[in-house]
Amino acid sequence: MKKVEEELTQKDILRENAQQNMRKATRLSKQSILLMHQKKFEKARKSIETAKEIIFKLQASAREHPDIHYSGMFKEALQEYAEANIFQGLIQEGRFVPPDEITVPAVDYVLGLADVIGEYRRLVLDILREGDAKKGEACLQTMDEIYIDLMAMDEAYMLVPGLRRKCDVARRIIETTRGDITQEVRRKSLENYLKQFEKAQRKTWQPRKG
Repeated sequence: MKKVEEELTQKDILRENAQQNMRKATRLSKQSILLMHQKKFEKARKSIETAKEIIFKLQASAREHPDIHYSGMFKEALQEYAEANIFQGLIQEGRFVPPDEITVPAVDYVLGLADVIGEYRRLVLDILREGDAKKGEACLQTMDEIYIDLMAMDEAYMLVPGLRRKCDVARRIIETTRGDITQEVRRKSLENYLKQFEKAQRKTWQPRKG
């Protein structure tokens, strides 16, 4: 019995350590996304690198103790890590980081990809506040591309729990963002028209000399 007790105690220690690392990896990935929104790209890269080291250690340990690691908490860490990497690849390199490059299972990668749409909305709102509607439209196009790719994976709905809900949320986010951009484009157009009108009026009413 003593041996069994020692084994269970050891397993409990492993579980606690693993959960701490999962929480840390999730936190670092979220932090990196926030830093990217703040345009602190070097700090964001360091956060992702640290999260990567933790994820790799957890994956290595999971091969020996799958019952401890493969839990909802670990999947959350993987999804957040995938989201951070995809978002970084898109806004800094203009490319989609594939799942094998970051060693994330396809299921967790797809769920992380779906969440990137929400981060792009936040990015668009910041861009619109800066008055750059054209750049906002480019971001919206990326959001549309992600959504279309997700919708094209018909069988994924059966294989990836929670994907349908995320896609429904993503669709609403995209339509709301499209409305925000349309409104900004119209506002900008009206603003330009009024400037041109004011300029023309000044020329028309310019007082004659003599």
